[in-house]
Amino acid sequence: MGLGVRPFDHGLHDLGNGAFAWLQPDGGWGWSNAGLIVDGDQSLIVDTLFDKSLTRLMLDAMRRAAPAATQQIDLLVNTHSNGDHCNGNELITGAEIITSKACAEELARENPAMMEQLMARAPQMGEVGEFFTYCFKDFDFSDIHQTLPTRTFEGELEVQVGAKTVLLKQVGPAHTAGDILAYVPADKLIYTGDILFIEGHPILWAGPVQNWIDACDYMLALDVETVVPGHGPITAKNGVQAMRGYLVYVRDEAKKRFDAGLPVFEAALDISLADYDSWGDAERIVVNVATLYKEFASDTTPNDITELFALMAKIHKSRRG
Repeated sequence: MGLGVRPFDHGLHDLGNGAFAWLQPDGGWGWSNAGLIVDGDQSLIVDTLFDKSLTRLMLDAMRRAAPAATQQIDLLVNTHSNGDHCNGNELITGAEIITSKACAEELARENPAMMEQLMARAPQMGEVGEFFTYCFKDFDFSDIHQTLPTRTFEGELEVQVGAKTVLLKQVGPAHTAGDILAYVPADKLIYTGDILFIEGHPILWAGPVQNWIDACDYMLALDVETVVPGHGPITAKNGVQAMRGYLVYVRDEAKKRFDAGLPVFEAALDISLADYDSWGDAERIVVNVATLYKEFASDTTPNDITELFALMAKIHKSRRG
């Protein structure tokens, strides 16, 4: 049985009481979700999308659904620094853009034009280029002008959307350096960014993994009924439990293989994912193991992203036969 509580249909989903979710099946590489909260004539958007055409489509739907509140968006929250959650920022003109300090610092070091350059080079990159194209061929990375946050915080920040309170909670570093959650207590609703991948394998770019597990425990302790993940269908606390279980399982299995001296790639292949066979993007296991190995070794040097994509490409190709 799936973890979704509603049909995983593309487009804008009305969650009631001025809350909405924008969903993009199948939830795999780049196909991220976003959110909208309105009250009276005020509005807050949680994340933009991977390219400008996708973001325009989303904004058009949001403006049709709540025209009084969305002609001028007041607040934009970026849950983390991955481009599929912020590349459309420039289209939300005049909004205050809020994120964690760590996320803003990570964004300032990134250049969206790199994705366009990588896509152009992909045909000459062999197996890894084929995988890169498979992941990102449906997105248009041209003409993206990075639009950075204008307000940052650490820990927690409460913001108002009309009379409605939205609590922003920093839980990273975990998936990335500065992940945050957006919790709407009055609606028993939370937007998680990529702290939740539902029915898809998560990817541990930053760690430590305990922060991610702690973030799941934080959500499980909240009065929450509706959970909008960064990728995948809308879920409830069962989806949070599933993500927590995956993280604990992969951590423990990776530690056994680390202690036995198994190299990263061999360890990734050796860990059984039978309980997660229905989840997409299983090749991400090698990134998770690589990040965990560094954590176990107290190695703070950053991962080689190019090398990790090459390893994911090998696993992806072997699984597709």
